[in-house]
Amino acid sequence: MPPDTAGGDRVPPNSIRKASPADVDILSYVLARSFDDDPLMTWMFPEPVARAVRLPRLFVALIQTALLTGEVFTTESLQGAAIWNPPGTFPLGWRTNARMGWTMARLLRRHFLGRAAGLMYFDTHHPREPHWYLQMLGTDPELQGKGIGSALLAQVLERCDRGGQKVYLEASKEKNIPFYARHGFAVSEEMHMPRGPTIWAMWRDPR
Repeated sequence: MPPDTAGGDRVPPNSIRKASPADVDILSYVLARSFDDDPLMTWMFPEPVARAVRLPRLFVALIQTALLTGEVFTTESLQGAAIWNPPGTFPLGWRTNARMGWTMARLLRRHFLGRAAGLMYFDTHHPREPHWYLQMLGTDPELQGKGIGSALLAQVLERCDRGGQKVYLEASKEKNIPFYARHGFAVSEEMHMPRGPTIWAMWRDPR
């Protein structure tokens, strides 16, 4: 999940808010641009033209699902988004999984069978102990480096510190590991997806 990098202007905490259904379309394109060169997404959608069309549709489904069962944060200007699952809301229920499976089948098309085993890898390796799960974090590529990703993280990380709760994420870009490390995450496992990219599982204990 591509965050921003350190540096640039800090984002005021009061500019972060919860996303609403009215934000879904814009945020889906912001996340699609953010993840366009992500190894996991290029593995799922190897053709650039198809990826540009289908990634926004994927993020529409992810955001809409999270608005029902999790939490989605953005900025007042919709410059980025963080998709969170609170403890007990992931893995998703069978109905939600079925809907997401149908969505993935429609988006991946001829690649679906070849990618299904890799995508199921996440469910089988997902930790079972209670935790917050950072499913996605992305900022508009033109605005990365301005502290947006850090501000989006802070909304939940500060809450987890107060409540003594752990946080889990999967980093799909090795260069993003130092960013998350600065926020208290540490690599717990290097996961090699079947016929897919390497993913780094990261945990954060409360501070």
